[in-house]
Amino acid sequence: MHISRTGRGVAASTAATAALAVAALATAPLAGVTTAAPAAVPHTKAVPAIAGHTLVRDVASPLSSEQCQAKWHIACYNPLQYRTAYDLNALYRKGITGKGRTIVIVDSFGSPTIQHDLDVYSKQFGLRSTKVNVVKWGKVPVFDPKNSDMTGWAGETTLDVEMAHAVAPDAKIVLVETAVAETEGVTGLPEMMDAEKYMIDHGVGDVISQSFGATEDTFPGFGKGDFSSIKKLRYAFQDANRKHVTVLASSGDGGATDLKADGKTYYNKRVNSWPSSDPLVTSIGGTQLHLDDKGRRVKPDSVYNDYGSGGGGQSHVFSRPAFQNGVKNVVGARRGTPDVSLAAAVNGGAWIYSSYDPTAIGWDVTGGTSEASPLFSGIIALADQAAGHRVGNINEALYALSAHHDKSTGIVDVNDGTNNSYEGVTGYKAVNGYDMATGVGTVDALRFVPALARASHRG
Repeated sequence: MHISRTGRGVAASTAATAALAVAALATAPLAGVTTAAPAAVPHTKAVPAIAGHTLVRDVASPLSSEQCQAKWHIACYNPLQYRTAYDLNALYRKGITGKGRTIVIVDSFGSPTIQHDLDVYSKQFGLRSTKVNVVKWGKVPVFDPKNSDMTGWAGETTLDVEMAHAVAPDAKIVLVETAVAETEGVTGLPEMMDAEKYMIDHGVGDVISQSFGATEDTFPGFGKGDFSSIKKLRYAFQDANRKHVTVLASSGDGGATDLKADGKTYYNKRVNSWPSSDPLVTSIGGTQLHLDDKGRRVKPDSVYNDYGSGGGGQSHVFSRPAFQNGVKNVVGARRGTPDVSLAAAVNGGAWIYSSYDPTAIGWDVTGGTSEASPLFSGIIALADQAAGHRVGNINEALYALSAHHDKSTGIVDVNDGTNNSYEGVTGYKAVNGYDMATGVGTVDALRFVPALARASHRG
C-alpha cells in the first residue's frame, strides 16, 4: 500500500475520414513547436491530476469493496459497479454503447503498455476491449520507468483510457502522447493545445478529455493582471467550439485552493486552475460514491474530499459566461467551476491495471478528478451516438437541463452539506441546486444521455 499526498468526439458521415486520419497520424511522429522560453520567464507546468492519489499499488488481482474496507479501510470500485451506479446498463441494452464515436485523450509521454493494459483490464471484468490508436505529437522521448514524470503521466494515461472505455465500451479511443517542451513560459501546455487543434481540424474525435491543469495564478503575468499567457492558449478550444467537439477538463484535486508553481505547496487562498476554468470547457468535478459490491448506492453521493478534494470556485481570469447567468447568485461576476461531477474520491477509487513500470506490475486503486473527466467523456460518447451527431459544447444545455429541477433530465443534485475545503482553505458546500463543490450535481446516464442528446444543437 502506497500513500502519498504530494502534489502533483466523429459524425457517422466522417467516420471513415477520421479513421484514415488516425491511421496516418499513428504511423509517424508529428513535429510540435519546441522553442525554449527565456530563463527569466516563470514556468507553469501541466500536471497530471492523478499524481499523489493512488492509495493501493501492485495488487495481484482486484478485490471487492468489502475486502478493500477490511484490508485498507477504503472502498474500491470496478467498472461493473460504476455501470450500475450511473444507470448505464439499460442504455447498453438499447444499443447505446458509444459505437461510431471517438474519444480523444491527451497526455504527456503516454504509456508504452497501454494496449496490453486495457486488454487485461477488460478481460478481468468481462468487457470487450478496443484498439487504442496512439498518436505521437512531437519527439516523444523513449519511456523511462525510472523517470517519475513519465511514470506519473503513464499512470494518468492508464486511468484515462480504462475509465473512458469502462463507460463507452464501443467508442474508439485515440491517445495523443505529447513531448514536453518549454514554450511561452509554460511547460507542456502549448504542445497539448497544438495537438488538440490538429485533431479537431482533421476530424479526429467527438470529445476531448483533459486530466491535467495548472493554477491560474502560476501563469506568467497573472500577478500583474495580465492574462494573455492563458488566453493565447485558448485556440484549440475556440476551434473545438466551432467544430462542435466537446472539451472536458478535470477541475483539480485541491478543493478551493490548488498547487503553487513548485508543485508541492498550496496557496493559502481560494484559486482556480486552467483549462478547467475556461468557459469553452466543461469542468468536471468530483464526488464520493457510497456503493455496495453490486454498485447500488447505500447513501447519496457526497463531495470528494479525502486524499485530495474536488476543485471548484471562481476563476480569476474569466468573467461569468452567459450559460451561468442562472446561477449568478452563486458564482457572482466570475466563471464558476465545476459544471458537473462524477466519481473521484480516493476512498472509493477505481481499480486500474498497469504494467508500464516493471517493478510495479498489477492492480492499483486510484482516484482524483482525473478519473471523473474520462468517465464523463464516455457519457458524452453515448450522447453523441444517441443524438446521431456531436453534442458539442454542452455547457448551455447542461445548465438549461439543471434549471428544470426535473428527474427526467438525469441531473442528480448533490446536496448533502459536505464541502471541498482543503489544505486550510475554506471551500464550498454541496447544497440544493448549483454549487461550487459539485456544479449542477452528478448524472443518471439512462435519463441524462437522451436528455442531453435532445437538448444539444446539431453539429
